[in-house]
Amino acid sequence: MKTAIVATLLLIVAALGVAGARMLRHREGDDPRRMARALALRVGLSIALFLFILLAWRLGWIQPSGLPTGR
Repeated sequence: MKTAIVATLLLIVAALGVAGARMLRHREGDDPRRMARALALRVGLSIALFLFILLAWRLGWIQPSGLPTGR
């Protein structure tokens, strides 16, 4: 479970890096839709990860540990 979450987070960061590189290396004739696709992929992965964590919690696959209170 943790491996899947970490792998998805790494994919999110990689998509953000690709979009940033496309933005910084913009050349004449480059397709700006490639940067938009990378950003859309990042948003889609973020939403999918959130929904997956929510589903895993509801199904009991993961349990919140919480923070100790009253100390």
